[in-house]
Amino acid sequence: MTTQPGTGTETAGRVIDVLLLFTDGPDELGVSRIARELGLSKAVVHRILQTLVGRGMVALDSETRLYRLGPSAAALGARALREFDLRAVAGNTLRRLQLETGETVTLTALVPGGRAYVDQIVSTHEVKMTVELGRRFPLHAGSSGKCCLAFLPEARREEILAAALPALTDSTPTDAAALRAELAAVRRDGYASSHGERQSDAGSVASPLFGLDGDVRGSVSVCGPRSRFTPAFVHDCAPRVVEAARDISAALGWTGGTPAGRHGETAAAHATTKGPGSP
Repeated sequence: MTTQPGTGTETAGRVIDVLLLFTDGPDELGVSRIARELGLSKAVVHRILQTLVGRGMVALDSETRLYRLGPSAAALGARALREFDLRAVAGNTLRRLQLETGETVTLTALVPGGRAYVDQIVSTHEVKMTVELGRRFPLHAGSSGKCCLAFLPEARREEILAAALPALTDSTPTDAAALRAELAAVRRDGYASSHGERQSDAGSVASPLFGLDGDVRGSVSVCGPRSRFTPAFVHDCAPRVVEAARDISAALGWTGGTPAGRHGETAAAHATTKGPGSP
């Protein structure tokens, strides 16, 4: 349906767009930056922000004149996490995986425009990695995103690969052809690995999660300082991550391999592939 300028649908969309900027960028934003990012006039942005301030969704710092998410947004986010079934069913498996590997374990969910971390169990190592919950990241950077991207329907996957692939670090994959080949390996092996792709000093291993309908829902990962994610550690860790992903997927209602042909493959290895090094 085409939205006509000035309609309620368009206004609601603009309000949502303003709120979503706070999930992707810095903690505080000003009117000028929001207007520039969204291609709106400063007057329109100011009116939207005033409405959001009045309802506690954003708050204004009177000294800096910058806006940040307010208490109502925090309450809404907390309620969403509390009710989120992916997070609820994954808890025990995440704790088991953290004990098995000793590293931080994360849970990622697909969200519009990318993916976001929704839970983590932090490593007990003195030097460890933590992630920012709720912030949206692109799918091409890091193992948690790549294993989701690999199992998206082929048309959607190619749409993402055809668009810009911004570099978050010097190691972020930005060549579509090379990334396409890597994603084929992810579908074959059932997991993805990353060495400094989303965060320069971080390493990770992740495996996708599937729901009742066989569609990818997110991923589970083990992550930590890049220096500890040696080839030997990744080799030993990957089967545990794949097993954890299968257990969470089963709790979500998934009962088998990815439907043949749904993702451009004759069959999915996720259900049948044993971990690296397995006979």
